[in-house]
Amino acid sequence: MIVLGIESSCDETAAAVVRDDRTILADVVLSQLDEHRPYGGVVPEIAARSHLDHLDHLVAEALARSGTSFADMDAIAATGGPGLIGGVMVGVMTAKAIAAVSGKPFVAVNHLEGHALTARLTEGLAFPYLLLLVSGGHCQLLTVEGVGHYRRLGATIDDAAGEAFDKVAKMLDLGYPGGPAVQQAAAQGDVTRFSLPRPMKGRPGCDFSFSGLKNAVRLLIAEQPSLSLEDRRDIAAAFQIAVADAIADRTCAAMGLFAATHGGPGTLVVAGGVAANALLRETLAGITAEAGFRLAVPPQRLCTDNAAMIAWAGLERFRLGQSDGLDFAPRPRWPLDPQAKQLRGAGVKA
Repeated sequence: MIVLGIESSCDETAAAVVRDDRTILADVVLSQLDEHRPYGGVVPEIAARSHLDHLDHLVAEALARSGTSFADMDAIAATGGPGLIGGVMVGVMTAKAIAAVSGKPFVAVNHLEGHALTARLTEGLAFPYLLLLVSGGHCQLLTVEGVGHYRRLGATIDDAAGEAFDKVAKMLDLGYPGGPAVQQAAAQGDVTRFSLPRPMKGRPGCDFSFSGLKNAVRLLIAEQPSLSLEDRRDIAAAFQIAVADAIADRTCAAMGLFAATHGGPGTLVVAGGVAANALLRETLAGITAEAGFRLAVPPQRLCTDNAAMIAWAGLERFRLGQSDGLDFAPRPRWPLDPQAKQLRGAGVKA
């Protein structure tokens, strides 16, 4: 079985071809970083226009690299949400057009499910497992019971970790995207010079919060007579370790819940762009080892947004007999666990 996948939910335009033996036949990603860098963040209108300009030739390139054609596909999958709705619409309409012309089934994929199932693509991981999803738009802990079956244990009540990295990098004038910029600055900083709060640490449950930490950084910057390069590096180091500690605390709580529900430790999968942060990976490696969990982190290129994960999630759904009609409506929000309590913070996307 072979599936073409399309991803256009944020600022990466991507197309991929994946086979059911977990082989990625082609994986093409076009980043829009240069287009959004002058604004210090993703501009939805610019993102949608860029997807429209580039998606067709990226699909053609993915087919050429994989040595396949539309006729070889068993299904056409595309991110149907959640995400920036203009970009999601571009990907969905492109996939629907391909499906209609080629007579192939169309599969709408939840972008978050793409992240959730990536470890099954990369290493054939069996259900169930615990997922920490940390990206620019999402920060959640979920148990992954099966395709389409997720239970949310915790989520951000305000902003996502990746969004916090971007905003702090902007406040420190470190550049965009914020995650790599903060990590680079922090590597040369004194982590002991400044103390910042660890939001939600020690509280019951598994929810996250990062808006207060961002505000603490803002106040710390305002206290400095003049912001030197050394100050920027030291603040970046303090912020990065605060995020890692906060995420580790919430994840420890989730591991306890998972172990109690499933009869012992299992596997913690970490996905999303923030999973590329070296300190976070190191911290999570420590707490999983202590708890008896196995840590699984997909390769960095499959942690950030890509179409291979969308093709794979579409393939997983399709081989269970699932597909969607051409009347499917793109969704700006699409929770993995529809039974979970809705969170209403300003930056909440789940």
